[in-house]
Amino acid sequence: MIDLRKFLTKYKKVLSGLGLVLAVVLIFWTVNNPAIVGASATQRQLPIYCVQREDKVVSLSFDAAWGNEDTQQLIDILNKYGIHATFFVVGDWVDKYPESVKALADAGNEVMNHSSNHAHFSKLSEDEIVADVTACNQKIAAVTGVTPTLFRCPYGEYDDHVIKAVSSTGTTAIQWDVDSLDWKGLSAKDIQSRVLKNVQPGSIVLFHNAAENTPEALPGIIESLLADGYTIVPISQLLLTGEYTIDHTGRQCPK
Repeated sequence: MIDLRKFLTKYKKVLSGLGLVLAVVLIFWTVNNPAIVGASATQRQLPIYCVQREDKVVSLSFDAAWGNEDTQQLIDILNKYGIHATFFVVGDWVDKYPESVKALADAGNEVMNHSSNHAHFSKLSEDEIVADVTACNQKIAAVTGVTPTLFRCPYGEYDDHVIKAVSSTGTTAIQWDVDSLDWKGLSAKDIQSRVLKNVQPGSIVLFHNAAENTPEALPGIIESLLADGYTIVPISQLLLTGEYTIDHTGRQCPK
């Protein structure tokens, strides 16, 4: 008859080694299991980067935080082609240029929230974020008569608590999937090439209202998109209505 105590003592090191191997295997399986990874990803709080659309629809967006040199020229270009865009404006910018905010809205463009003073939101508490977004909404509504429903994080920076706080104000956080990089001083040709190379149905394109060569690049971008069968709409018209999910890339998808 086997003495169990002697057996366990004799093979204690072997059993310990096997236990370590099994533990490593279990950890590796847990980390790499698609179901578990997917469940973790879906818990992240993400803004909308783009929209799953079968039709060729795209949105042009402009961030307005500091300068105002080209705003009217951009309005004129959009008017020329009979299209509308979404402008995310900072509350301080509204204070400085209320006539431009009104001109944007009067021309049929969306005027949405880009924070009160372009702070780093990840450094703010949830209450501070809510107060900031609310204050900017009120400034925009006072000029346009419409309270914004969309928000773009300053610097494009966010984390879970930022998106959660923004959502609690009733606004939807919007990012972009095509960056024109116009703020880097790229030539009009390079801006145009970059946008047209990366755009796809459901894309949200990022521009800035005071970038050096955006007014020169914009007509060619619009003409090329229209010639390629795209319809250009403000972001609120690009977004899906009803129930939706946001995948790990930030794409808004129908349920």
